[in-house]
Amino acid sequence: MPHTGPQSLDRALALVDAVAAAPGPVSAKALARRAGCSLSTAYHLLGPLTERGYLARTAQGYALGPALPRLHRSFLHQLAPAPGMADLLVRLRRATGGEAYYTAYRGGVITVVDTTAPVTDTATPFAPGRETRAHATAHGKALLARLTPRARRRYLAEHGMARLTPATITSAEALEAELLRVRAAGFAVSVGEADPAWTCVGVALPRAGEAAGEEPDAVHALSVSVPSQEFHRRPQAIRTALAEAAAGGI
Repeated sequence: MPHTGPQSLDRALALVDAVAAAPGPVSAKALARRAGCSLSTAYHLLGPLTERGYLARTAQGYALGPALPRLHRSFLHQLAPAPGMADLLVRLRRATGGEAYYTAYRGGVITVVDTTAPVTDTATPFAPGRETRAHATAHGKALLARLTPRARRRYLAEHGMARLTPATITSAEALEAELLRVRAAGFAVSVGEADPAWTCVGVALPRAGEAAGEEPDAVHALSVSVPSQEFHRRPQAIRTALAEAAAGGI
């Protein structure tokens, strides 16, 4: 995504992103290289980031700071997920045997908000954070199907439809046909479209007071991912468990 803000702000955010992407603390020198700035500039930016709690300085280097959990809690509060969402994800995982996910669309952005996958598990194809593969994921398709055509076109124009696997849908016409099927069936399925080894099933959650044709402020979804071979053994059981979870009955 192109940078459009002041250079100092872009670099400060790049420093935070670099620390977040690292497996452990990162030295100022390494951060300067990743942000494309001088060491003195890096130190100039790292100071206020540390003072505000976005980063923490340790003996080994810079790590994420104590302000970030507060931001995440505020993010969740503003999304207003269904009560007990974390417990619901755990029950959904138990019922399906796959990892469960809570995803939301708001302000033109789709975010994987929470998951039952351990933070150390790098095998599962979806991690919390911004989702740019909505056209290829079940949770993404479930959310896109609930948007107005205008909002959907705007989202796809910004994020594109990259070919991730041979099964990925990459044309707007084919995606619209797929979303018609999603609306008719009440759930979305992605078989190897984002990752060839994984299948995900997703369903948008009902929102009270939403008028037909009105662009929603936020749309939420539940989904599960399982190895494709496992999905083909029991597709109906997985879909049933997901539907029951979305209805609050699991």
